[in-house]
Amino acid sequence: MRSERGLDWVSFLLADVQSGVGPFLAIYLWSSQHWDATHIGVIMTIAGAATVAARAPAGALVDWTLGKRGLIAAGALLVAAGTAALGLFPFFWPAAAAQTIIGACDAVFPPAIAAISLGVVGRAFFAERVGRNEAFNHAGNVVTAIAAGLAGWLIAPVAVLWLVVLLACASALALVMIDASEIDHRAARGLADGDDDPDDGARPSGLRVIFESRPLLIFTAAITLFHFANAAMLPLVGERLSEGRDQTGSLFMAACIIAAQAVMIPMAALVSAKADLWGRKPLLLAGFAALPIRGLLYTFFDDPAYLVSIQLLDGVGAGLFGALFFIVIDDLTEGTGHYSLALGASGACWGAGAALSNVVAGALVDTAGFNVAFLFLSAVAALAFLLLWLGMPESAKPERSAA
Repeated sequence: MRSERGLDWVSFLLADVQSGVGPFLAIYLWSSQHWDATHIGVIMTIAGAATVAARAPAGALVDWTLGKRGLIAAGALLVAAGTAALGLFPFFWPAAAAQTIIGACDAVFPPAIAAISLGVVGRAFFAERVGRNEAFNHAGNVVTAIAAGLAGWLIAPVAVLWLVVLLACASALALVMIDASEIDHRAARGLADGDDDPDDGARPSGLRVIFESRPLLIFTAAITLFHFANAAMLPLVGERLSEGRDQTGSLFMAACIIAAQAVMIPMAALVSAKADLWGRKPLLLAGFAALPIRGLLYTFFDDPAYLVSIQLLDGVGAGLFGALFFIVIDDLTEGTGHYSLALGASGACWGAGAALSNVVAGALVDTAGFNVAFLFLSAVAALAFLLLWLGMPESAKPERSAA
């Protein structure tokens, strides 16, 4: 369908827009503007805090509105404006304001894209569609990372910011390929024909549905620990690689991203093909296991080629989780009518973990060095794996696994 092709393009173009400038911001502020690790961690935490605050309301808005495409377009254009401000005014308070805007917009993109996908293809083909979305998203990250690395190396680190501005505007234009008439907004909320609408008073409110689901609470706790351990690792690697390499820091960061994203593409395809057949938990455990190993390996050597190669493990962990998150939440909220709200609330929790990660890791680097920070993050990642393994049940319904 035309809308599925539109989802391909939007997922591809939104790749780096979803997180603003991501780890390239750490490179830019560290090497070009000479910020210290603590202030970089704070400025990145501001974006994370804005995302956390906006995620549950954004999810509720996505459930409610019929203008899901418009939400994504507005968010992309605001990210473009905020990223432009980072390039023009690289000072703390302007950067904090820009990061607040970017972080709030980041809360809109995942639930809106997932809801549109669910509304277009339905629950029976949702795992396949999510895997395809993530594969195109990772492919977009690879292309963008190559372009950003070359721009930072040949021009200046600030050129990366202007590339994100361009991609944000292009992703807003690509939304016209998604036909609004092909979106079943009832299905997009997680309802099927015959399900009562919870907003008519027949069922508990959305937040009550979320808090009464023990598997959903355990899953949220595990992914919060996972993201606390994961969020700071790549920015810290970028800072380590850019020490004494001002002009090549962006190039090394691009190599890290490309290495990870190249693995994420087949991982997303694996989820698309096997999540219904194998179940969700085995794939999740494989992704969670990669993270503590990755953090530990970062402490062995400082060689750029070695550090870049370790990013292959990031591709395993993030590639599996990135697709499975949307599928597991759909499993656990089936029939509630509050799919996007649950995505937002759960995402807010792990977003809080990710935001706090940058501050804690930045402070550890300044006081005890990079290796101590990596070992601490690895220990948290191991705890996340144990919680998922021991506490989280399989979420796939038997009929889907049989299919």
